[in-house]
Amino acid sequence: MIEPEPDFRLYESLPRQGPGSGACTRAALRRLPSLPAAPRVLDLGCGTGRQTLVLAATLQARVIAVDRHRPFLARLEAAARAQGLAHLIEARCADMGALDLPPASVDLLWSEGAIYLLGFEQGLRLWRPLLAPGGLIALTECTWLSAARPPEAAAFWRQAYPAMGGVADNLARAERAGCVVLDSFALPASAWWDDYYTPLARALAALAGDPRQAALVAATRREVSGIRERPGSRVLPARGR
Repeated sequence: MIEPEPDFRLYESLPRQGPGSGACTRAALRRLPSLPAAPRVLDLGCGTGRQTLVLAATLQARVIAVDRHRPFLARLEAAARAQGLAHLIEARCADMGALDLPPASVDLLWSEGAIYLLGFEQGLRLWRPLLAPGGLIALTECTWLSAARPPEAAAFWRQAYPAMGGVADNLARAERAGCVVLDSFALPASAWWDDYYTPLARALAALAGDPRQAALVAATRREVSGIRERPGSRVLPARGR
């Protein structure tokens, strides 16, 4: 039985579909150990591919970008053509939790704002066998950065992502999944607001009068409100053991 695709229409007009920025992607790349001369790169849950474009341009390497929502990939392909990167980017419409890729075929596995859909530890367990010897994983994961959790934010995330942990929790989960965490850093507030929550708030306003979208609008408004006193997102470069 094939599960129906989630309703991503709210996010189709956004610059990106989760927190992040080109500067954060480049910062994470700078923290990685050296890669092969022509690394095989896989970007999972790529959305419209803002980070995919940065990866391809910075590494000058071929990137396979995977997402299950075809309209996101169409925008990525158009942007790649406009930026002269189409020869480096292959967009694949597929489920990142059920990939048809051979083991040990990836040198750098990248994922921004998407692994929570699988669960952090489960996603790492699924993806780690794809790494070639010496391969690297770099991803962002929604993370509590402090034990002081504002009630509104805590209530929202307890329902939206009950498995969300703190920094120590995620380090332990990564190790249980067979990874050695090499480094991490927290995304700045601008990475949440500039290209994600601010345009998301505008998109919500456009849907406010549609009764069919009332539940989605209400839930997303709670997310935006709660994130003002937010958890955080950390970039975690890791190597498979």
